[in-house]
Amino acid sequence: MLNSDALNQLQQLRSDIQSDKELFAGTIKRVTGRFGFVTLDDGRDIYLPKDEAQKVLLGDRVQIQITQGNGGKQAGELESVDERVLDTFIGQYVVRGKGHFVAPDINGLSRWFFVPPKQRNEAKNGDFVHARVTRHPFSSGNAQAEVLSVIGNESDPGIERGYAMAKYQLRDEWPEAVNEEIATLSEAAIEQATSGREDLTDLPFVTIDAPSTQDMDDAVMAQARPEGGWRLCIAIADPAALLPEDGATEQEARLRASSAYFPGQPRAMLPSAISQDLGSLMAGRDRLALVCDLQLDAEGNMGDYQLYAATIRSRAKLAYESVAALFEDRTDEEIQALDDSTLESLNQLKSVGQALRQWRETNALVNEERPDYRIRLDENRKIRSIQKAYQTSAHRLIEECMIAANRCAADFLQQRSGDGLFITHAGVREEKADNIRQLLEQHCPELLDVDPTTPEGFTSLVRRASALETELPVKAIVMRQLERAEMATQAAPHQGMGLSLYTTMTSPLRKYSDYFVHRLIRHHLGLAGKPEWDESVLKALQESQWQLRQAVNEMEHSLKCQFAPSLGDAAHHGTIVQVNAGGFQVKLDETGLVGFVAARDLPEKFSFDPVTHTIASDQRRFRLDQAVTVRFREVDEERRQIRFDLVDA
Repeated sequence: MLNSDALNQLQQLRSDIQSDKELFAGTIKRVTGRFGFVTLDDGRDIYLPKDEAQKVLLGDRVQIQITQGNGGKQAGELESVDERVLDTFIGQYVVRGKGHFVAPDINGLSRWFFVPPKQRNEAKNGDFVHARVTRHPFSSGNAQAEVLSVIGNESDPGIERGYAMAKYQLRDEWPEAVNEEIATLSEAAIEQATSGREDLTDLPFVTIDAPSTQDMDDAVMAQARPEGGWRLCIAIADPAALLPEDGATEQEARLRASSAYFPGQPRAMLPSAISQDLGSLMAGRDRLALVCDLQLDAEGNMGDYQLYAATIRSRAKLAYESVAALFEDRTDEEIQALDDSTLESLNQLKSVGQALRQWRETNALVNEERPDYRIRLDENRKIRSIQKAYQTSAHRLIEECMIAANRCAADFLQQRSGDGLFITHAGVREEKADNIRQLLEQHCPELLDVDPTTPEGFTSLVRRASALETELPVKAIVMRQLERAEMATQAAPHQGMGLSLYTTMTSPLRKYSDYFVHRLIRHHLGLAGKPEWDESVLKALQESQWQLRQAVNEMEHSLKCQFAPSLGDAAHHGTIVQVNAGGFQVKLDETGLVGFVAARDLPEKFSFDPVTHTIASDQRRFRLDQAVTVRFREVDEERRQIRFDLVDA
């Protein structure tokens, strides 16, 4: 038995050994059942072997010692967990024999949490649950959780939407304060708000939208000018004139950020009493609008414009297909029922749309038209079919009118204040600029005089690349390396559209950013007070928009993964839409399903070129926009990925 002096010496030795260790702080970035990674504060990524990875959770702040692993590879050895971030999460309940677990739905975390008997909350195998971490695995390597609530079972109709809503903390129900606020509104509120507005109820406005649309944001009309060109009036619904500034409804709209178009069951930003009734530009009803009254010349150049509050009365609710039939000299019952002045306006709108499109093709950038893929669900809320649809001439008309109104709104805000709400796009990602320069040097040196990092250079590059006849799709490669469009309080170019400034104000029933632009315009028109706005509100709104897009995308992807096996063994034509070192993604022409062809499943060895976005072997090469034929292979449940096999080269 050691005496006190020996014990003191042993403790001192342990302390000396501990002080001699060189420790590094970092954050756990990935955990699987076999390994993990910690990103150190100095930027290095350090591998964690299995035994160490089992002791941590995603987001943990840790101290590690760096050791030499097998083959001289650096590896991390955990010293301590200083901060634990993961608390609650969403996942699926799994029963294996007598063991009950929750498999978390967290990117970068692939481990199960054991659920003790008293903490299971009657969850069953296959249920999707909301859970909380009750035991961190650092000391024992065993993580435990309790089930807080059951979202639903994987067999429940509509569980995909319910799960996405729960994961991203979205709700369908309106707060009681919103219901109370909306209950005070009626047609009388519209009559009261018409005082001091321009009366445009005699102009032949029409709405042009999908037949099922009820939240009609915009109506248009055009008149020929004696001197040439047109007067174009774009009326945008004005819900801000009906709702209290920063009231309960607007606050809820700000939280929701946008209407979310979940397949089969959308989630509105504003209550239906506003979005589909009092605020919607319904045919035959007096409705409040903000009007962009714009002068255009024959080449589509925008001249003088005015933004003002008005009352309009739409003559008709027209479908895209009906208006396209008129433009293409085909017979349509909806069109035949219109009066002469409305027909004349529509004919002028046809020419307006063509002139505006021509102006953008000459002076800005126009995205290539791609088909839409509309998901149709069955009675169990699974995919029954995916319908391919193309834009019509009527779609293009409305697109051009909305862009014109948005350009006027951006100019209006810039002229009247140093700040506002603008949509900006910085063009090429900074870290990809060298790749693009190498691409030009190697494959199209005639474009080396272009600087893609400037707005003018980017526009020139995209235009000139579109006309190139090269073996590589230069434009497609460039367009895969762009920044995302962002909201900003200061005006800046929108390089993706080739415009010097831009905002959006044409969807105030569906997008809060557009609603807020209405608030700003109304302030400058003397119709309302200045709304409160700063970078923190902007950041929160952008985060809400991102969460919403993620929720919709995840629901759609889950449904598509379930639908993919119905493709069977048949061959399907598709196009390569993304290439990386592991293989390439293919988008099927008829359904729009995207699946991955893994390079490891092909017989030869491939290498990836990040400059040209190609993978190549000695025999063949695969690149963006290449047509290929594939067949369905499987759904990789762990990666949540549809997999294809290549049928031909």
